[in-house]
Amino acid sequence: MTKHIVILGGGTGGTLAANRLRRGLGDQVRITVVDQDNDHVYQPGLLFVPFGLAQPEDLVRSRPAQLHRGIEYHRSAVDHVDAEAARVRLADGTMLAYDALVIATGARLVPEETEGLTGPGWRETVHTFYDYAGAMALASALDEFTGGRLVVNVIDLPIKCPVAPLEFCFLADWYFTEQEIRDEVRITYVTPLDSAFTKPVAAKTLAGLLEDKSIELVTEFNTGEVDGAGGRLVSYDGREVPFDLAVVVPMHSGASYVDRSPGLGDEFGFVSVDPHTLQSTAYRNIFALGDAAGVPASKAGSVTHFEGAVLARNVARYLAGRPLDPGFDGHTNCFIESGFHKAMLIDFNYDTEPLPGHFPASAGLPLLRESRLNHLGKLMFSWLYWHSLLPGREIPGIAAEMPRAGKEFPAPAEH
Repeated sequence: MTKHIVILGGGTGGTLAANRLRRGLGDQVRITVVDQDNDHVYQPGLLFVPFGLAQPEDLVRSRPAQLHRGIEYHRSAVDHVDAEAARVRLADGTMLAYDALVIATGARLVPEETEGLTGPGWRETVHTFYDYAGAMALASALDEFTGGRLVVNVIDLPIKCPVAPLEFCFLADWYFTEQEIRDEVRITYVTPLDSAFTKPVAAKTLAGLLEDKSIELVTEFNTGEVDGAGGRLVSYDGREVPFDLAVVVPMHSGASYVDRSPGLGDEFGFVSVDPHTLQSTAYRNIFALGDAAGVPASKAGSVTHFEGAVLARNVARYLAGRPLDPGFDGHTNCFIESGFHKAMLIDFNYDTEPLPGHFPASAGLPLLRESRLNHLGKLMFSWLYWHSLLPGREIPGIAAEMPRAGKEFPAPAEH
């Protein structure tokens, strides 16, 4: 009897998982992908829209058009997952029974969780570039901005692409320099972290880059209120940061149906999975990847790509009754745009923080250092995304496991 794989989410993770499984298992399985709309948005491109470096319409393609032939696409929101009965109830009333379920519905923005964020000033003096409409509105706001205090604020973690708010600061510095009003703009980066980034070596490098570009860094700021009318961020401890234009990264959570599906997710709506096999900790026939997965790795496209290779193997192994592959090591690879046609690159995993050196080997791209080559790599990723990553193809020289070659590991401590 043909096994049925249901994949919730037709974004990065769901699409590449479906295509990898189709390529690997062919007609041995029936694959159904579910999503609530047909628009696949290239989310890394949203960062560039406010600065006129990308056109919004170029970032959107058809979801079903990205799927290999033979994969079914069902357009509907998800009502809930009945994990005990191994079936999904969709908002249109359809019931989908499954032999294996892959959850790839990503993370959603929940700006309403922060007092005042969607109140007076929202989409006027308070913006976000983390969704399509927000990026377009922010483009208009930047075009009209002639000077003052620009504040970029991360409300809380986890968020999609943790380096993107820093990239926004760097691109804003470049943008206002090109507009010849940089001296009229005070840029401040406000984060709940105690440093510029979560990893110490990279945090030191990124803090230095902020300082070089005269971007103020405010740490350990836990935003409790966004006062759009008064132009201020207010932390839970009473501190305030004033602004004329605020670019806010709202709180994130998992898809709302996860909360309606007993035992499926954690308190934030992310699916609890083994961090190495990506199998649910509660149900053996459920897997998750990408932003939907509750693993201690960055919610980034590269992570989803690396997870996809391991997940596809493990779904196939599960269906065949074979032991799973604990092969995902948390590998994360991120280009960090720093403006003026340059970028940095970081590469790390669960156990190894971003280190200097080169990727993927000693003759590769420079790590933790600005270069024009990294900027070109960032630009090329868009092509790779549509033509290699989503179709589920391997990228030569880039494996799911983090490469050790080329990295400058610190010498072991002497005892």
